[in-house]
Amino acid sequence: MKYMEMTATQLAKVDRQETLVIVPIAAVEQHGPHMPVGTDTVLCTAVAEAAEQELPSQVLVTPTVWLGASSHHLRFGATLDADLDTHITVLCDIAVSLLDDGFTRVLFLNGHGGNVDPMRVAARKLQPMYQNAVIAAGSYWDVAVAEREQLLKGDHKFVGHACEFETALMLHVRPELVDKQFCSNAGELVPSEVGDIFVSRDMTQRTQAGFTGRPDLATAETGEKLFQAIVTNLEATIQSLLSQPLGDSYKDFVS
Repeated sequence: MKYMEMTATQLAKVDRQETLVIVPIAAVEQHGPHMPVGTDTVLCTAVAEAAEQELPSQVLVTPTVWLGASSHHLRFGATLDADLDTHITVLCDIAVSLLDDGFTRVLFLNGHGGNVDPMRVAARKLQPMYQNAVIAAGSYWDVAVAEREQLLKGDHKFVGHACEFETALMLHVRPELVDKQFCSNAGELVPSEVGDIFVSRDMTQRTQAGFTGRPDLATAETGEKLFQAIVTNLEATIQSLLSQPLGDSYKDFVS
């Protein structure tokens, strides 16, 4: 079910307790010289819609929130950014609209690294107000860690930015948007940690040209395998979220 394509009458008939509402959240920001600025939005939307196609009677997908927390890309230009507080407020407002309409299971499905912290804050802010609801948040790539580590050819087995992972997925989903002549080795990535301590650095400080890893090693074949693994594993995650009890105390979750 796609929220945007349904009438109010149709939406009123959706089972509020047995449906998971997926709210895809992404970004529009520079992705190096070879990838479109809408990469995160394109990929996150594709994953969410593929999951909905697998479970059309159990999943309701909202339009993708394309404006993300992207201040760490602004110095490269070609970036649209939401202030952190604004981003958190928007996510909360969307969820409140759904929860006040009776929906009881909401998943923020993320497609942009900069959204990870604010989406978790949003979930934390919402939970005290809706203690009987399941309010979840996670990035789509986290459901297929093993497959990612197996399939990626470069040393960076993690999800970076306009990296081998994202480039491979885009070569599968929207290959015409990838300018392969500019796919190259990004060179050394300046870390965002010193030991186990986080250090806040923007992409101008961490990268030479606004991307990471080895997009030059990406292939459409790898992208297809990654995409299929993500959708398959996300389907299992959705089933788990649908089976979670709705309760407000310990006894509701432990038999």
